[in-house]
Amino acid sequence: MYLTHLDCPRCGKEHAADRLQNLCECGSPLLARYDLPAVAKAVTPERFPLRPADLWRYREVLPVADPRHVTTLGEGWTPLLRAPAYGTEIGISDLMVKDEGLIPTGSFKARGAAVGVSRARELGVERIAMPTNGNAGSAWATYAARAGMGATIVMPLEAPSICRRECVAAGADLRLIDGLIGDAGRRVAELIAESNGAIFDAGTLREPYRLEGKKTMGYEIVEQLGWQTPDVIIYPTGGGVGLIGIHKALHELRELGWIGDKLPRLVAVQSTGCAPIVRAFAAGEDRAQPWADAHTVAFGITVPAPLGDELILAALRESSGTAVAVDDTDILADLRDFAAREGLLLCPEGAACLTAARQLRAGGWIRAGERVVVLNTGAGLKYPDTVDVSGVPLMG
Repeated sequence: MYLTHLDCPRCGKEHAADRLQNLCECGSPLLARYDLPAVAKAVTPERFPLRPADLWRYREVLPVADPRHVTTLGEGWTPLLRAPAYGTEIGISDLMVKDEGLIPTGSFKARGAAVGVSRARELGVERIAMPTNGNAGSAWATYAARAGMGATIVMPLEAPSICRRECVAAGADLRLIDGLIGDAGRRVAELIAESNGAIFDAGTLREPYRLEGKKTMGYEIVEQLGWQTPDVIIYPTGGGVGLIGIHKALHELRELGWIGDKLPRLVAVQSTGCAPIVRAFAAGEDRAQPWADAHTVAFGITVPAPLGDELILAALRESSGTAVAVDDTDILADLRDFAAREGLLLCPEGAACLTAARQLRAGGWIRAGERVVVLNTGAGLKYPDTVDVSGVPLMG
Protein backbone atom coordinates (compact mmCIF):
# COMPACT_ATOMS: atom_id res chain seq x y z
CA MET A 1 0.00 0.00 0.00
CA TYR A 2 1.25 3.47 -0.89
CA LEU A 3 -0.83 5.35 1.71
CA THR A 4 1.65 7.20 3.95
CA HIS A 5 -0.34 9.43 6.30
CA LEU A 6 -3.32 11.73 6.75
CA ASP A 7 -2.92 15.47 6.86
CA CYS A 8 -5.01 18.43 7.90
CA PRO A 9 -5.50 21.06 5.18
CA ARG A 10 -6.34 23.69 7.80
CA CYS A 11 -3.59 23.44 10.43
CA GLY A 12 -1.09 21.21 8.61
CA LYS A 13 -0.86 18.55 11.31
CA GLU A 14 -0.06 15.02 10.15
CA HIS A 15 -1.98 12.02 11.49
CA ALA A 16 -1.22 8.31 11.37
CA ALA A 17 -3.10 6.33 8.75
CA ASP A 18 -2.84 2.98 10.51
CA ARG A 19 -5.59 3.67 13.04
CA LEU A 20 -9.12 5.03 13.00
CA GLN A 21 -9.35 8.79 12.56
CA ASN A 22 -12.18 11.27 12.39
CA LEU A 23 -11.66 15.03 12.26
CA CYS A 24 -8.43 16.81 13.16
CA GLU A 25 -8.32 18.43 16.59
CA CYS A 26 -8.86 21.78 14.85
CA GLY A 27 -12.16 20.52 13.43
CA SER A 28 -11.08 20.06 9.81
CA PRO A 29 -11.56 16.94 7.70
CA LEU A 30 -8.37 14.94 7.05
CA LEU A 31 -6.98 14.04 3.63
CA ALA A 32 -5.22 10.79 2.70
CA ARG A 33 -1.72 11.16 1.22
CA TYR A 34 0.27 8.68 -0.85
CA ASP A 35 3.85 8.13 -1.95
CA LEU A 36 3.07 9.29 -5.47
CA PRO A 37 6.66 9.05 -6.82
CA ALA A 38 6.61 5.37 -5.81
CA VAL A 39 3.18 4.93 -7.44
CA ALA A 40 4.50 6.45 -10.68
CA LYS A 41 7.33 3.90 -10.70
CA ALA A 42 5.00 0.99 -9.93
CA VAL A 43 2.29 1.57 -12.51
CA THR A 44 1.73 3.49 -15.74
CA PRO A 45 -1.53 4.46 -17.49
CA GLU A 46 -1.01 1.74 -20.08
CA ARG A 47 -1.63 -0.88 -17.38
CA PHE A 48 -5.18 0.15 -16.47
CA PRO A 49 -7.02 -1.26 -19.52
CA LEU A 50 -5.73 -4.70 -18.47
CA ARG A 51 -7.47 -4.43 -15.11
CA PRO A 52 -11.12 -4.98 -14.14
CA ALA A 53 -13.55 -2.22 -15.12
CA ASP A 54 -14.22 -0.93 -11.62
CA LEU A 55 -12.77 1.75 -9.35
CA TRP A 56 -10.31 -0.71 -7.77
CA ARG A 57 -8.26 -0.53 -10.97
CA TYR A 58 -6.68 2.50 -9.26
CA ARG A 59 -5.70 0.47 -6.17
CA GLU A 60 -2.28 2.10 -5.84
CA VAL A 61 -3.96 5.40 -4.93
CA LEU A 62 -6.60 3.85 -2.70
CA PRO A 63 -6.19 3.21 1.05
CA VAL A 64 -6.86 -0.53 1.44
CA ALA A 65 -3.71 -2.58 2.08
CA ASP A 66 -5.11 -6.11 2.19
CA PRO A 67 -7.30 -7.11 -0.78
CA ARG A 68 -9.18 -9.49 1.50
CA HIS A 69 -10.88 -6.45 3.04
CA VAL A 70 -12.02 -4.99 -0.28
CA THR A 71 -15.82 -4.83 -0.19
CA THR A 72 -17.18 -4.52 -3.69
CA LEU A 73 -20.29 -4.87 -5.83
CA GLY A 74 -18.53 -3.92 -9.07
CA GLU A 75 -18.75 -0.16 -8.53
CA GLY A 76 -17.08 2.35 -10.82
CA TRP A 77 -16.20 2.70 -14.52
CA THR A 78 -19.52 4.35 -15.33
CA PRO A 79 -20.05 5.59 -18.89
CA LEU A 80 -19.05 9.02 -20.13
CA LEU A 81 -21.80 9.74 -22.64
CA ARG A 82 -21.86 12.38 -25.35
CA ALA A 83 -24.98 14.55 -25.45
CA PRO A 84 -24.91 16.09 -28.94
CA ALA A 85 -28.60 17.00 -29.30
CA TYR A 86 -28.97 18.79 -25.99
CA GLY A 87 -25.44 20.19 -26.25
CA THR A 88 -26.19 21.76 -29.62
CA GLU A 89 -29.40 23.25 -28.24
CA ILE A 90 -27.57 25.07 -25.43
CA GLY A 91 -24.47 25.97 -27.47
CA ILE A 92 -22.03 23.41 -26.03
CA SER A 93 -21.02 21.21 -28.93
CA ASP A 94 -18.79 18.97 -26.80
CA LEU A 95 -21.06 18.20 -23.85
CA MET A 96 -20.60 14.91 -21.99
CA VAL A 97 -22.45 13.31 -19.06
CA LYS A 98 -20.75 11.00 -16.58
CA ASP A 99 -23.67 8.75 -15.63
CA GLU A 100 -23.32 7.56 -12.04
CA GLY A 101 -26.87 6.23 -12.10
CA LEU A 102 -25.57 2.87 -13.32
CA ILE A 103 -23.45 2.24 -10.23
CA PRO A 104 -24.61 -0.19 -7.48
CA THR A 105 -27.38 1.31 -5.29
CA GLY A 106 -28.06 3.77 -8.11
CA SER A 107 -25.77 6.67 -7.15
CA PHE A 108 -22.17 7.81 -6.91
CA LYS A 109 -22.42 7.35 -3.14
CA ALA A 110 -21.49 3.69 -3.69
CA ARG A 111 -17.96 4.80 -4.55
CA GLY A 112 -17.44 6.38 -1.14
CA ALA A 113 -19.19 3.52 0.61
CA ALA A 114 -17.09 0.85 -1.10
CA VAL A 115 -13.77 2.42 -0.13
CA GLY A 116 -14.93 3.78 3.24
CA VAL A 117 -16.41 0.46 4.36
CA SER A 118 -13.41 -1.49 3.07
CA ARG A 119 -10.95 0.65 5.03
CA ALA A 120 -13.16 0.66 8.13
CA ARG A 121 -13.33 -3.13 7.93
CA GLU A 122 -9.54 -3.29 7.64
CA LEU A 123 -9.17 -1.11 10.75
CA GLY A 124 -11.55 -3.25 12.80
CA VAL A 125 -14.83 -1.31 12.73
CA GLU A 126 -17.90 -3.40 13.58
CA ARG A 127 -20.66 -0.77 13.26
CA ILE A 128 -20.84 2.56 11.46
CA ALA A 129 -23.33 5.40 11.86
CA MET A 130 -24.13 8.34 9.65
CA PRO A 131 -26.70 11.00 8.79
CA THR A 132 -27.84 11.06 5.18
CA ASN A 133 -30.12 12.74 2.67
CA GLY A 134 -30.89 9.28 1.31
CA ASN A 135 -28.49 7.82 -1.24
CA ALA A 136 -25.41 7.76 0.98
CA GLY A 137 -27.37 5.95 3.67
CA SER A 138 -28.61 3.26 1.30
CA ALA A 139 -25.09 2.84 -0.14
CA TRP A 140 -23.34 2.56 3.22
CA ALA A 141 -26.03 0.24 4.58
CA THR A 142 -25.63 -1.99 1.54
CA TYR A 143 -21.84 -2.14 1.67
CA ALA A 144 -21.84 -2.57 5.45
CA ALA A 145 -24.07 -5.61 4.96
CA ARG A 146 -21.69 -6.89 2.29
CA ALA A 147 -18.81 -6.52 4.76
CA GLY A 148 -20.65 -8.16 7.66
CA MET A 149 -20.73 -4.84 9.50
CA GLY A 150 -23.61 -3.14 11.33
CA ALA A 151 -25.00 0.21 10.19
CA THR A 152 -27.09 2.86 11.93
CA ILE A 153 -28.58 5.32 9.45
CA VAL A 154 -30.42 8.53 10.39
CA MET A 155 -32.44 10.06 7.55
CA PRO A 156 -34.88 12.99 7.17
CA LEU A 157 -38.50 12.04 6.58
CA GLU A 158 -38.50 13.90 3.25
CA ALA A 159 -35.67 11.82 1.78
CA PRO A 160 -36.58 9.62 -1.21
CA SER A 161 -38.61 6.68 0.08
CA ILE A 162 -36.65 4.18 -2.03
CA CYS A 163 -33.54 4.97 0.03
CA ARG A 164 -35.45 4.18 3.20
CA ARG A 165 -36.44 0.82 1.74
CA GLU A 166 -32.88 0.07 0.65
CA CYS A 167 -31.61 0.63 4.19
CA VAL A 168 -34.25 -1.65 5.69
CA ALA A 169 -33.58 -4.33 3.07
CA ALA A 170 -29.87 -4.21 3.93
CA GLY A 171 -30.65 -4.82 7.60
CA ALA A 172 -29.60 -1.39 8.81
CA ASP A 173 -30.84 0.23 12.01
CA LEU A 174 -32.77 3.03 10.29
CA ARG A 175 -33.93 6.07 12.26
CA LEU A 176 -36.13 8.78 10.71
CA ILE A 177 -36.14 12.39 11.83
CA ASP A 178 -38.50 15.26 11.10
CA GLY A 179 -35.88 17.77 10.00
CA LEU A 180 -32.86 18.28 7.73
CA ILE A 181 -29.52 16.53 7.52
CA GLY A 182 -28.04 18.74 10.21
CA ASP A 183 -30.71 17.53 12.63
CA ALA A 184 -29.89 13.95 11.62
CA GLY A 185 -26.23 14.67 12.27
CA ARG A 186 -26.92 15.81 15.80
CA ARG A 187 -28.83 12.61 16.49
CA VAL A 188 -25.95 10.53 15.12
CA ALA A 189 -23.54 12.37 17.42
CA GLU A 190 -25.76 11.48 20.38
CA LEU A 191 -25.91 7.81 19.37
CA ILE A 192 -22.13 7.63 18.98
CA ALA A 193 -21.57 9.27 22.35
CA GLU A 194 -23.97 6.81 23.98
CA SER A 195 -22.18 3.82 22.37
CA ASN A 196 -18.91 4.19 24.34
CA GLY A 197 -16.81 3.64 21.24
CA ALA A 198 -18.84 0.79 19.77
CA ILE A 199 -20.01 2.90 16.78
CA PHE A 200 -17.70 4.62 14.30
CA ASP A 201 -18.73 7.99 12.85
CA ALA A 202 -18.84 7.58 9.06
CA GLY A 203 -20.60 10.89 8.33
CA THR A 204 -19.64 13.04 5.35
CA LEU A 205 -15.95 14.02 5.62
CA ARG A 206 -15.86 12.90 9.26
CA GLU A 207 -13.62 10.04 8.18
CA PRO A 208 -11.02 10.39 5.41
CA TYR A 209 -11.77 7.47 3.10
CA ARG A 210 -15.20 8.18 1.60
CA LEU A 211 -13.41 10.97 -0.27
CA GLU A 212 -10.93 8.47 -1.71
CA GLY A 213 -13.74 6.50 -3.30
CA LYS A 214 -15.33 9.62 -4.73
CA LYS A 215 -12.06 10.85 -6.24
CA THR A 216 -12.07 7.90 -8.64
CA MET A 217 -14.63 9.80 -10.72
CA GLY A 218 -11.78 12.18 -11.58
CA TYR A 219 -9.44 9.33 -12.50
CA GLU A 220 -12.11 7.74 -14.69
CA ILE A 221 -13.00 10.94 -16.54
CA VAL A 222 -9.35 11.49 -17.43
CA GLU A 223 -8.75 7.88 -18.47
CA GLN A 224 -11.97 7.77 -20.51
CA LEU A 225 -10.81 10.88 -22.38
CA GLY A 226 -7.52 9.23 -23.30
CA TRP A 227 -5.60 10.80 -20.38
CA GLN A 228 -6.76 14.25 -21.36
CA THR A 229 -8.70 16.68 -19.19
CA PRO A 230 -11.92 18.47 -20.14
CA ASP A 231 -12.13 22.25 -19.93
CA VAL A 232 -14.95 22.31 -17.38
CA ILE A 233 -16.39 19.82 -14.88
CA ILE A 234 -19.81 20.66 -13.41
CA TYR A 235 -20.81 19.05 -10.14
CA PRO A 236 -23.95 19.19 -7.95
CA THR A 237 -22.72 20.27 -4.54
CA GLY A 238 -24.27 19.47 -1.18
CA GLY A 239 -21.62 18.06 1.14
CA GLY A 240 -19.18 18.53 -1.73
CA VAL A 241 -17.19 15.32 -1.28
CA GLY A 242 -17.33 14.48 -4.98
CA LEU A 243 -16.08 17.90 -6.05
CA ILE A 244 -13.31 17.88 -3.44
CA GLY A 245 -12.42 14.34 -4.50
CA ILE A 246 -12.24 15.18 -8.21
CA HIS A 247 -10.04 18.18 -7.39
CA LYS A 248 -7.76 15.91 -5.32
CA ALA A 249 -7.63 13.33 -8.11
CA LEU A 250 -6.62 15.93 -10.69
CA HIS A 251 -3.76 17.15 -8.52
CA GLU A 252 -2.59 13.58 -7.91
CA LEU A 253 -2.74 12.85 -11.64
CA ARG A 254 -0.66 15.92 -12.38
CA GLU A 255 1.92 14.97 -9.73
CA LEU A 256 2.05 11.44 -11.14
CA GLY A 257 2.83 12.94 -14.56
CA TRP A 258 -0.19 11.32 -16.18
CA ILE A 259 -1.74 14.64 -17.27
CA GLY A 260 -0.34 18.07 -18.07
CA ASP A 261 -0.38 21.20 -15.97
CA LYS A 262 -3.69 22.60 -17.28
CA LEU A 263 -6.58 21.46 -15.09
CA PRO A 264 -10.35 21.78 -15.63
CA ARG A 265 -12.35 24.64 -14.18
CA LEU A 266 -14.66 23.23 -11.52
CA VAL A 267 -18.25 24.40 -11.07
CA ALA A 268 -20.26 23.84 -7.88
CA VAL A 269 -24.00 23.78 -8.56
CA GLN A 270 -26.57 24.41 -5.85
CA SER A 271 -30.27 25.24 -5.71
CA THR A 272 -31.54 28.74 -5.07
CA GLY A 273 -33.36 27.11 -2.14
CA CYS A 274 -30.06 26.04 -0.51
CA ALA A 275 -26.92 27.80 -1.74
CA PRO A 276 -24.44 28.40 1.10
CA ILE A 277 -21.40 27.73 -1.12
CA VAL A 278 -22.65 30.03 -3.90
CA ARG A 279 -23.21 32.83 -1.40
CA ALA A 280 -19.79 32.40 0.20
CA PHE A 281 -18.03 32.20 -3.17
CA ALA A 282 -19.71 35.39 -4.41
CA ALA A 283 -18.74 37.19 -1.22
CA GLY A 284 -15.10 36.07 -1.46
CA GLU A 285 -15.34 34.24 1.87
CA ASP A 286 -13.38 31.15 2.92
CA ARG A 287 -16.20 29.69 5.01
CA ALA A 288 -19.91 29.30 4.26
CA GLN A 289 -22.59 30.42 6.69
CA PRO A 290 -25.54 28.06 7.34
CA TRP A 291 -28.48 28.47 4.98
CA ALA A 292 -31.85 29.10 6.63
CA ASP A 293 -35.06 27.33 5.54
CA ALA A 294 -33.29 25.07 3.03
CA HIS A 295 -35.53 23.32 0.50
CA THR A 296 -35.13 22.05 -3.06
CA VAL A 297 -36.44 19.32 -5.34
CA ALA A 298 -32.79 18.23 -5.66
CA PHE A 299 -32.87 16.73 -2.18
CA GLY A 300 -29.33 15.35 -2.34
CA ILE A 301 -27.86 18.87 -2.32
CA THR A 302 -30.00 20.12 0.58
CA VAL A 303 -27.01 20.64 2.89
CA PRO A 304 -27.37 23.97 4.72
CA ALA A 305 -23.95 23.83 6.43
CA PRO A 306 -21.42 21.59 4.63
CA LEU A 307 -18.49 20.49 6.78
CA GLY A 308 -16.16 20.68 3.78
CA ASP A 309 -16.97 24.29 2.92
CA GLU A 310 -13.32 25.44 3.07
CA LEU A 311 -12.20 22.61 0.80
CA ILE A 312 -15.01 23.22 -1.70
CA LEU A 313 -14.30 26.94 -1.92
CA ALA A 314 -10.55 26.36 -2.21
CA ALA A 315 -11.08 23.86 -5.05
CA LEU A 316 -13.25 26.35 -6.96
CA ARG A 317 -10.77 29.21 -6.60
CA GLU A 318 -7.65 27.12 -7.29
CA SER A 319 -9.23 25.82 -10.51
CA SER A 320 -10.51 29.27 -11.63
CA GLY A 321 -14.00 27.81 -11.31
CA THR A 322 -17.27 29.20 -10.08
CA ALA A 323 -20.43 28.44 -8.10
CA VAL A 324 -23.95 28.69 -9.51
CA ALA A 325 -27.41 28.51 -7.92
CA VAL A 326 -30.30 27.34 -10.13
CA ASP A 327 -34.05 27.37 -9.63
CA ASP A 328 -36.12 24.22 -9.09
CA THR A 329 -38.43 25.11 -11.97
CA ASP A 330 -35.47 25.24 -14.36
CA ILE A 331 -34.06 22.00 -12.96
CA LEU A 332 -37.27 20.09 -13.71
CA ALA A 333 -37.63 21.68 -17.17
CA ASP A 334 -34.07 20.76 -18.14
CA LEU A 335 -34.52 17.26 -16.75
CA ARG A 336 -37.48 16.74 -19.08
CA ASP A 337 -35.83 18.44 -22.06
CA PHE A 338 -32.66 16.39 -21.72
CA ALA A 339 -34.57 13.10 -21.40
CA ALA A 340 -36.63 13.89 -24.50
CA ARG A 341 -33.55 14.75 -26.57
CA GLU A 342 -30.98 12.27 -25.24
CA GLY A 343 -33.06 9.39 -23.84
CA LEU A 344 -31.52 9.53 -20.36
CA LEU A 345 -33.55 10.33 -17.24
CA LEU A 346 -31.25 12.20 -14.87
CA CYS A 347 -31.62 12.67 -11.15
CA PRO A 348 -32.60 16.24 -10.20
CA GLU A 349 -29.08 16.94 -8.93
CA GLY A 350 -27.68 15.97 -12.34
CA ALA A 351 -30.31 18.06 -14.10
CA ALA A 352 -29.24 21.04 -11.97
CA CYS A 353 -25.82 20.74 -13.61
CA LEU A 354 -27.43 20.96 -17.05
CA THR A 355 -29.23 24.13 -15.99
CA ALA A 356 -25.93 25.56 -14.79
CA ALA A 357 -24.21 24.58 -18.05
CA ARG A 358 -26.93 26.25 -20.10
CA GLN A 359 -26.75 29.44 -18.05
CA LEU A 360 -22.95 29.58 -18.00
CA ARG A 361 -22.80 29.15 -21.78
CA ALA A 362 -25.44 31.83 -22.31
CA GLY A 363 -23.43 34.20 -20.13
CA GLY A 364 -20.14 33.42 -21.89
CA TRP A 365 -18.36 31.83 -18.92
CA ILE A 366 -18.28 28.58 -20.88
CA ARG A 367 -16.73 29.44 -24.22
CA ALA A 368 -17.57 28.04 -27.65
CA GLY A 369 -15.80 24.77 -28.41
CA GLU A 370 -14.96 23.90 -24.81
CA ARG A 371 -15.33 20.32 -23.63
CA VAL A 372 -17.72 20.20 -20.69
CA VAL A 373 -18.38 17.20 -18.41
CA VAL A 374 -21.53 17.15 -16.31
CA LEU A 375 -21.92 14.70 -13.43
CA ASN A 376 -25.24 12.89 -13.16
CA THR A 377 -24.83 11.60 -9.64
CA GLY A 378 -27.75 9.18 -9.48
CA ALA A 379 -30.43 7.24 -11.32
CA GLY A 380 -33.46 9.29 -12.28
CA LEU A 381 -35.68 6.32 -11.47
CA LYS A 382 -34.99 6.91 -7.77
CA TYR A 383 -36.90 10.21 -8.09
CA PRO A 384 -40.13 9.28 -9.91
CA ASP A 385 -41.98 12.41 -8.76
CA THR A 386 -39.75 14.67 -10.88
CA VAL A 387 -41.86 13.74 -13.94
CA ASP A 388 -45.52 14.72 -13.81
CA VAL A 389 -47.74 12.14 -15.51
CA SER A 390 -51.07 13.44 -14.22
CA GLY A 391 -52.04 14.74 -17.67
CA VAL A 392 -51.52 11.44 -19.49
CA PRO A 393 -54.88 10.37 -21.01
CA LEU A 394 -56.48 7.06 -20.10
CA MET A 395 -57.57 5.14 -23.17
CA GLY A 396 -60.83 3.22 -23.12
